[in-house]
Amino acid sequence: MVLQSSERHYRDWNHRRLGPWCSPTGSPAPLSCETGCGEGSWILVCRLLVPTQVSLLSMEEDIDTRKINNSFLRDHSYATEADIISTVEFNHTGELLATGDKGGRVVIFQREQESKNQIHRRGEYNVYSTFQSHEPEFDYLKSLEIEEKINKIRWLPQQNAAYFLLSTNDKTVKLWKVSERDKRPEGYNLKDEEGRLRDPATITTLRVPVLRPMDLMVEATPRRVFANAHTYHINSISVNSDYETYMSADDLRINLWNFEITNQSFNIVDIKPANMEELTEVITAAEFHPHHCNTFVYSSSKGTIRLCDMRASALCDRHTKFFEEPEDPSNRSFFSEIISSISDVKFSHSGRYIMTRDYLTVKVWDLNMENRPIETYQVHDYLRSKLCSLYENDCIFDKFECVWNGSDSVIMTGSYNNFFRMFDRNTKRDVTLEASRENSKPRAILKPRKVCVGGKRRKDEISVDSLDFSKKILHTAWHPSENIIAVAATNNLYIFQDKVN
Repeated sequence: MVLQSSERHYRDWNHRRLGPWCSPTGSPAPLSCETGCGEGSWILVCRLLVPTQVSLLSMEEDIDTRKINNSFLRDHSYATEADIISTVEFNHTGELLATGDKGGRVVIFQREQESKNQIHRRGEYNVYSTFQSHEPEFDYLKSLEIEEKINKIRWLPQQNAAYFLLSTNDKTVKLWKVSERDKRPEGYNLKDEEGRLRDPATITTLRVPVLRPMDLMVEATPRRVFANAHTYHINSISVNSDYETYMSADDLRINLWNFEITNQSFNIVDIKPANMEELTEVITAAEFHPHHCNTFVYSSSKGTIRLCDMRASALCDRHTKFFEEPEDPSNRSFFSEIISSISDVKFSHSGRYIMTRDYLTVKVWDLNMENRPIETYQVHDYLRSKLCSLYENDCIFDKFECVWNGSDSVIMTGSYNNFFRMFDRNTKRDVTLEASRENSKPRAILKPRKVCVGGKRRKDEISVDSLDFSKKILHTAWHPSENIIAVAATNNLYIFQDKVN
């Protein structure tokens, strides 16, 4: 039997998305970081090399990563698959920045404190802590390996001196506590100074333990492990505005968790059909409303967004609002369903708008208008003529993320050739910048880049045929209140700052 193009696409898409879960058959290298600032473009400030000795769950503060030989960064042979950054996330104040990689590691950067002598270094981020969050596992029931790759990281608002964050791989969500310790207890009664147990017969006096100063140490400890609740791969986690619950979404289901309960979750969305042969779409991303704890959205591989209200029913299979843009029949092709799949969905900070990213565009939706987006931005429309080759090398299935700036006036997303795009919603201007180590010199301004589609190519332009599709910006983050952005390019992390800050 020969499948029609659309049916063939869904079979192919679902196999790539769900992988073998629904199939019928059933020493770390260093990470490098570059920071910079600029106005309209970006200026390189310094280059850091992140140590990844993560066998210990802590890292002492006296390690000065800036003293590591920067010439090592020019050697590309050290990078492995495990070093590729898979998620980037600022905390709520922007003082910390967490990255996760395919090796299951989490590296946290802390912002440099401003001083009178080094005012210009306020935007720099140095290594704060690094730890192993997830380990590779094996599902013996399905005879499948579970990767240690960190899919998402989400920070919880800081309530005390410690920091808390959620990290997840394909199956398990973990709650981590990151805290500082600069004192240690001394004067135990039952132990000697070296920590060995003493003979009770030799203890003749009662001593009161005292706290002694020690070198500052940052410790990361797992406080909760939320496991065994997802049959398919987790693609999203989102902390609720009540800060008591969070949700985790896989390809077919969304579960609601309480932070204090690890052995039970509540299924709030289930789109799995009775017969998997009838599967036509999968969940690609989900997020809670920033202010209303009862509202959330999730997107699908068919390019639709559903807004759900948990007050309506316990199971939110019936959406409250349905956002979809009708497709122009004249533009329909074999790749239409694939490129319309939404890879990321984000509420604006105000909660009024939703931003979605598909393969070629970024769209902004008003919650009060469901039939079409109010804004559409072309990210790399010049790739329409290359969809066939992008399909053959699987790049057409890349999942690009998108982010808002603190005031919801500018949006940012990534592209290929280490390009990332910014769109100003007020002036309708856009800029293409490149996160490249080759053309970055200390405090050198990076010029905007342009892609030439055909005809004569100017000196400062790059031909679309010369783009490197192995270099892609999938993960980005924006400081919650300032013009500071973080861009992940393979195993490199670039942090740029607006010059006016």
